[in-house]
Amino acid sequence: MSDALTYRAAGVDIDAGNALVERIKPLVKRTFRPEVMGGLGGFGGLFNLGTRYREPVLVSGTDGVGTKLKLAQQLQRHDSIGIDLVGMCVNDVLVQGAEPLFFLDYFATGKLDVDTAAAVVGGIAKGCELAGCALIGGETAEMPDMYPPGEYDLAGFTVAAVEKDEMLTGEKIKAGDVILGVASSGPHSNGYSLIRKVLERAGHPLDLQLDGVSLADALMAPTTIYVKPMLELLKAVPVHGMAHITGGGLKENIIRVVPDGLGIALEADSLVLPPVFDWLAREGKVAREEMWRTFNCGIGFTLILDAEDADAASILLAAHGLSSRLIGQVETSAASEAGERVHIG
Repeated sequence: MSDALTYRAAGVDIDAGNALVERIKPLVKRTFRPEVMGGLGGFGGLFNLGTRYREPVLVSGTDGVGTKLKLAQQLQRHDSIGIDLVGMCVNDVLVQGAEPLFFLDYFATGKLDVDTAAAVVGGIAKGCELAGCALIGGETAEMPDMYPPGEYDLAGFTVAAVEKDEMLTGEKIKAGDVILGVASSGPHSNGYSLIRKVLERAGHPLDLQLDGVSLADALMAPTTIYVKPMLELLKAVPVHGMAHITGGGLKENIIRVVPDGLGIALEADSLVLPPVFDWLAREGKVAREEMWRTFNCGIGFTLILDAEDADAASILLAAHGLSSRLIGQVETSAASEAGERVHIG
C-alpha cells in the first residue's frame, strides 16, 4: 500500500513558512507608519489615507532587480538585495513628486530556506525604512521544481501619493533649464546581464581593488534611495522635472520627462566614470555610447530646474550626503545636433 502523501512530502513546508513570518515580524513592524491599520497575517494590507491630502493622486510602481539577483545568489549576499528592490520601485514613483506610502514584496523559491528569506526580507524592510514607506504585506511562494536549488526570484510593488496640484508632470520644463545629476552608489540594479558577461571575460576578479573597494562590493552596493532628500528638496526649491536613471541609462531616461519640442544636451566632460564603471568599460571594451545607454554611469537621479536654483539644490543634497553636479541643459529640439532630442558632446 502506498504511503499517504503530505504537502511537505510534495516539497512545500508550511512550518518553515510560518517560522519565516515569525522571524520577520519585528523587522516589518519597524517600517510601519501611523496610517497602517492592523499587522501581518491578514488577507490584505490596510492603509488609511485619512485627511492628510486635499486632492490625492495615487502613483504606483512595480519592479525587480534584474540579473543582479543572480550575482547576489552566486556571492551569497542576500542582506542588501532587498534594498535594491525597494529602491527601484520608490525612486520611480518619486519622479512624479510622490511620497511612497507602502510596499509589497513577492519572494518565490523552489525550497524555502528560512535564513536566506529572512535576510532578503530584512533588506526589504531596511529599504522601506530608508524610503519612509511601510512594508504592509507580501507573498512567500515555495514552488518545488520551479527554481534550481539555492535560487529565488523577487518582485516589488509600491503605492505613493501626491497632491494633484503639486504633481511633477514636466509641463514647467523649458529651454535653458539645467540638469543636475545626483550621484549613484554604483550600477544600482541595471545592466547586470552585461556586467556578468564582462566578469566572465575578465575571469571573475571579484577581489580586485578599485580605489580601496573590492569589485564585489562595488557591484553589490545597494541602490541609493533618494526619497527623503528629494521630498525635502521639493519643499525648498522649485523643481521642474526629475528622472530616475535606470534601464536605458542617461541617454534614454532624462528625455522621458521632457515635453515634445524640447531636447537635452549633456556635457560629455561632466560624465566622468567612477572606478567601477571605468573598469567595466575597459574590461568589456564597451563603447562610450553603449555605456551611456546601459548604465547610470555614476548619476542615479537627475533634477531639471532653473539655473539660479541649482546651487541651493546642491547644498541641500550635500547635507544628506549626496553629491551632485551640473551635467547638461534643456534646449529646443532644433538646437540639438541633427535634430536629435538627446545630444551628448
